[in-house]
Amino acid sequence: MRYNRGALPFLWVQKYSDILNLTTPRQKETTGRPRAGRWHALILLPLWALATACGQINFSGSQPVAATGHLAQADLLFSQGRYAAAAPLYHAQVWGQRQVSPRVLLRMAYAQHQLGHYAAEMLYLNLAQARQPRLRTWQQLASLAQRQRLVGYPTTWQQELRVQAQRYYYPGLQALLTLAVLLAVLLLVRRQRTRPGAWLAYGAYLLGTGAYLLLLRPVPIGVVTRAGAALMAGPGAGAAWLSTAAPGDRLPVLGHNDIWLRVRWQERVAYVRASDALVVE
Repeated sequence: MRYNRGALPFLWVQKYSDILNLTTPRQKETTGRPRAGRWHALILLPLWALATACGQINFSGSQPVAATGHLAQADLLFSQGRYAAAAPLYHAQVWGQRQVSPRVLLRMAYAQHQLGHYAAEMLYLNLAQARQPRLRTWQQLASLAQRQRLVGYPTTWQQELRVQAQRYYYPGLQALLTLAVLLAVLLLVRRQRTRPGAWLAYGAYLLGTGAYLLLLRPVPIGVVTRAGAALMAGPGAGAAWLSTAAPGDRLPVLGHNDIWLRVRWQERVAYVRASDALVVE
């Protein structure tokens, strides 16, 4: 998950760009053979392409947050129903200490719900959903969005299926890439006895992994955080005004243009100031 403009490190990220050293003793004996070099390059090329496409990926589970004194005090106040007193402590934990877990985010969202701050509730629910995709959290978001007439929260079965897939996206991708490396090692070791069908099957496996990576990969989302945020037809104050976004609106981010975010709004491209939205991936 990434945040623009000094955002929180909610996810461990790592670039899957260090491919294992695939040199084997058998290879060392045949380094002078051009054929071995070609097979080596043939396997490394698609693996390098997959690794480059991964970018920043979370390959870790949810990290536990240390039970600091402020957090323990916030939990105590929350359990007592003193949400107005607990909210500032949770706020300091999230935005000050920058240590957070889905549990803290969901508790903060519930506290904001009890205080009647729907925009803050939407923000923390979105952060919790990005940190740990859950169907129940999404259903809460969609229900609240319907009551507040917000955009970007579909309630279709396709969206629910996508939420379930995103929950296991990173562990699944890690397993697929690890298996790809192991298969590459096996093919290199047995390259003299490998039939052409095995190479075709390996290529098909790489294509399937690439499809998994591209089709199910979480996309960055801009959650509007400021009332009266203007949606413009272009990246400038002089562009045509399209609409006004409400706090909590969820807009897919297509890119950046200086101080503007390029987003998708009602099946068209629009621009919103980056300071008016928090980008969550």
